Amino acid sequence: MRIAWIGKKSPFCGNVTYSREITNALLDKGHQVSFLHFAQEESEPENWPNLQEVPLPFIYKSQVYTIPTLKATKVLTESLRKIKPDIVHASLTLSPLDFVLPEICEELRLPLIATFHTPFAGKGAKLISGTQLLAYQLYAPFLVNYDRVIVFSQIQRELLARMGVREENIAVIPNGVDTIKYSPGASQVKAEFQAQRLFVYQGRIAPEKNVEALLRAWKQSPMEANSKLLIVGDGPLKSSLEPFYGWEYGIIWLGFVAGEARRIEILRGADVFILPSMVEGLSLSLLEAMSSGVACLGTDVGADGEVLEKGAGIVINTKTVRSQLRTLLPVLQDHPELTTLLGQKARQRVLDRYTLSKNITLLEELYKQVLTHQPLPLSRRA
Repeated sequence: MRIAWIGKKSPFCGNVTYSREITNALLDKGHQVSFLHFAQEESEPENWPNLQEVPLPFIYKSQVYTIPTLKATKVLTESLRKIKPDIVHASLTLSPLDFVLPEICEELRLPLIATFHTPFAGKGAKLISGTQLLAYQLYAPFLVNYDRVIVFSQIQRELLARMGVREENIAVIPNGVDTIKYSPGASQVKAEFQAQRLFVYQGRIAPEKNVEALLRAWKQSPMEANSKLLIVGDGPLKSSLEPFYGWEYGIIWLGFVAGEARRIEILRGADVFILPSMVEGLSLSLLEAMSSGVACLGTDVGADGEVLEKGAGIVINTKTVRSQLRTLLPVLQDHPELTTLLGQKARQRVLDRYTLSKNITLLEELYKQVLTHQPLPLSRRA
């Protein structure tokens, strides 16, 4: 099958990881994949597949959204006409191009699938006000014009359906992890940071990630000197938080870690992974930690609570993150047998539900379904 994949290659975020892992896996299954994206730099060349690439011109790009140039639509259209794919799959980049893609693909008579990553706060329609709610309200009328929309959980499917997207056109395909690559193993990270117990946060240092609640809870908890908290990632709040939560409290700021092998080594050395976010979709960082056999704490936002439910991890309430962490951090520090058990359960949950191979199988089935059924005209997809 010839697949035109439209997504992100930089800067590093969950969307970038999703594009890299899925395109690699599709190539491994024998499909022909062309990758149309907004950057050729700032990525990890050793981890990206060797495939045909088409750079799309842009004015600005960030971890959250992308602004293409006026020429980008023409470049995209001409590239798709030349590639002649069987199907187009857009890992939506929060870009104006997302809204014109259905028109382009209808003109070229190409089936079009979207993966909608935008995070949300909780169950039902409990979106926090601001950019997340706006994104859902903005995108829903346009997602109607895609042949299929992939989301990560049933909760998200119901949410989009209530906003007008036809429920039968919304496919739930959770994120998947390469469980061979992300697996328990030896690590020298604890020795490197002189830690007996190692806690890790990995992600953006941004308001919606609620990292300050974790930092304050750590600072206020009776943590031993040989317990360390690694903060892996970068973002707009890093410069304002780092001076107040440093080495004297056992907190180590690693910044953005580009190498995947290094990130895996950190996870393999960790005892506990903490994700205190206020909004999420389905965190790949969380799934990677679980697959690596790390005990995980996460908030009940997006699909993360669903991933951790029934003993696969500890689910905390977004309204009382700091107070819950103040209670839980010393307990997890003092009871290694508990974190070992939680890590085993986390690994098993991923093996049961969230493997990359299962994700790709479901994706291939969806492609075949779309290709073997005549898509409805845009005028009838309302």
